[in-house]
Amino acid sequence: MDEIVEQGFYRLRNLVTETKDAQNAAAAEIEKENAKLLAMMAHTVGEIVCEVGQEFLLKAKMDTKGELYDQKYYAEKMIILGKSADPVSFRPDNPTKKVDQQFCVLTEKGEIMELMFSNDGFIIDTYASRLTEEDALAFYGYDIIYMLYSAMRDYALAQEDVLEALNLTLGFIQRRNETEQ
Repeated sequence: MDEIVEQGFYRLRNLVTETKDAQNAAAAEIEKENAKLLAMMAHTVGEIVCEVGQEFLLKAKMDTKGELYDQKYYAEKMIILGKSADPVSFRPDNPTKKVDQQFCVLTEKGEIMELMFSNDGFIIDTYASRLTEEDALAFYGYDIIYMLYSAMRDYALAQEDVLEALNLTLGFIQRRNETEQ
């Protein structure tokens, strides 16, 4: 009887090792293709940004009461995918301008952009730059993929089986990230 228990134990240990190896292989495949997944999701959600997005401030002046006037907005609507908890110190277009807020957004064209807001007490203006999918994931993490998934689910932009597959993939990524921290 002891021999059977021992064999069962070793088999169970081998199964656990094989499962972990399979999970690591799947995680590596997802990480290898995550930029492609982000690009496809951004393209899909980009088609509805003109309907559900918001206009973002390009430039405005602020009076002494904090009220804005002479506002100018970007021509395209956008949706927020993420916000940096720790904005960069200064803007790439003008190192004298401090960045107060920094967002990752999706435009009507399905482009992932970064908006940097600066406020000198009188003029509020922004700097916008295109982000590659790899940079967007590096700077803002998987949260932007979760936001796109939510939009796809909420606005029924994909078939149920695609949404279910995305849900499983994102759940796997989330569990993996939680165990690594």
